[in-house]
Amino acid sequence: MNVIQPLNLPKAPLKLEKRQGELYVWCVVRKKSLLLTPEEWVRQHLIHYLIATIRIPVERIASEFSIRVNGLSRRCDIVVVDKNGKPAMIVECKAVSVPVNKQVLFQIAQYNRELQVDYLLLTNGMDHFLSKINTETGELELQETLEKEWLD
Repeated sequence: MNVIQPLNLPKAPLKLEKRQGELYVWCVVRKKSLLLTPEEWVRQHLIHYLIATIRIPVERIASEFSIRVNGLSRRCDIVVVDKNGKPAMIVECKAVSVPVNKQVLFQIAQYNRELQVDYLLLTNGMDHFLSKINTETGELELQETLEKEWLD
């Protein structure tokens, strides 16, 4: 399985290194090298997109954000916090080969029960679905673009 494949995201300046036959990628958020899996490939591109294109400061992005759901320990792929440190968006990244479907939406909705954010972003690097949660109705409103102002 080829980890490195084109995505429907801007090219990211990833720092890759090979160790004992395996590829690793430097994470600017976690400040360490991580094994490059297909999901990590998507996650790192999305992190760079948030920083370079949306202009979110790296300090406001958390990768592998730990939460508890129904008493179980879980990790959100990416959480973006607002200027006050309150979670504003959850991002769920999947490998390109994994479809972004109802199961992925259910997974991120479970995480949001705990975090209560305004925005949910689902991506597999090719298909991206950004939703704003209507706080009055609880319905998801599909958004066309992500604006930094929404997360301030």
